[in-house]
Amino acid sequence: MVAFYFTKPPEPDRYATLYLTLQATALFTARSANVHRKKRRLSLYNQVGKAENWMAAFNEHEFNHSDPTSRDMWRVFRIMAEFVEGFEQLSDLGRAVTIFGSARTPRHDRLYKMARELAALLARKQFAVITGGGPGIMEAANSGAKDAGGVSVGLNISLPHEQSANPYQTIAVNHHYFFVRKTMFVKYSHAIVCFPGGYGTMDEFFELITLIQTMKIDPRPVVLIGKSYWTGLIRWLRRTMLEEYNNISQEDLRIFRLTDDPHEACEMITQAESGRCYYPLPNEFSGIAPGRQLSPEGTRFGVAPRVSAETIAQPALPDGADRPKASRQRKSRRRGQP
Repeated sequence: MVAFYFTKPPEPDRYATLYLTLQATALFTARSANVHRKKRRLSLYNQVGKAENWMAAFNEHEFNHSDPTSRDMWRVFRIMAEFVEGFEQLSDLGRAVTIFGSARTPRHDRLYKMARELAALLARKQFAVITGGGPGIMEAANSGAKDAGGVSVGLNISLPHEQSANPYQTIAVNHHYFFVRKTMFVKYSHAIVCFPGGYGTMDEFFELITLIQTMKIDPRPVVLIGKSYWTGLIRWLRRTMLEEYNNISQEDLRIFRLTDDPHEACEMITQAESGRCYYPLPNEFSGIAPGRQLSPEGTRFGVAPRVSAETIAQPALPDGADRPKASRQRKSRRRGQP
């Protein structure tokens, strides 16, 4: 197997994109073949990032201006490389628990101490602990797991403003894309714990329970820590989303549990883990529909939606709302009207 690299960018002609595509493909092939994995120092992610920089240097040339989507190809390779990097780093992690929470929680806060205690309890039960690698609750969880002798994973993210990573990570992975990072959070966790947090924590929490609700991932414990913080949201989910608007079902509120006790949270997770089956189904077993079988990346295949042939008579639209305003203006101009 031969892998090759360009030491300098190719000439900025119409074939430059093809040349760089070939390089990225060769790098990915070498990565997949696992050739001298421990000795390689240049990752696919960095190489594709370097190729992107070469592309940026060609912004003044014809092929970028004539094809506004020419950089989309490199975005695809960068995304692919980031997935490969994450899979390589975490594939042998074993059972793990992801802990979400605010980066703004100070060290003297009781929630910080609770996160640190919970992570230590989980590490002593042989769970790896995964966080976002930042300060606050993430730092507390990483430090608790590391000090207890466990595996402490930080999935860091590059942001426009500088972010400080906590120093308690035994495995550190750097991400550029939020959606790749969230895939790693969910794919390698057997349970999720959410401490109080901001928009990021809410995003992660609601995406997770959506994946469980829609059966895209296997059910797993989702534990909310901090009754005073989460009670108002749960009340709104029940009274507004369920009872007033009927947008969820009663079963959807059972996806997660609420507690203020790290020991109780750890007990929920360990009990669920004791009932987990690790044995693959025999080949002759056909009791699971194809749409419900798990795909290699950890989600269920699902069934592709079909357009319904049923048509329903819709009420007439209000006068003047049958076409966009801009369309009406264009027709008026063609008629010579102002």
